Amino acid sequence: MHNFKDENDFRNFISDNIISTNEATEILGCSRQYINQLVKENKLIPIKKINYITLFLKSDIEARLK
Repeated sequence: MHNFKDENDFRNFISDNIISTNEATEILGCSRQYINQLVKENKLIPIKKINYITLFLKSDIEARLK
C-alpha cells in the first residue's frame, strides 16, 4: 500500500499510474476494439469505468507487452 505525503503526491501517483483507453491503445499499438475485447474476456481488468471512459493501471497495460 502506498502512503501519500500530501495531495500533490497523490495526484502525481494517479498521473503516473492510471491511464485511459486511448493511452492503452498507444502503448499496446492496438485498437480500442481490441482493448474492449480484452476487458470482455477478463484478460484486462479496468480499475474504473464511467459511461465511455475506462481507466486502467499502467502496469497492467505494460504487462500485456511481455
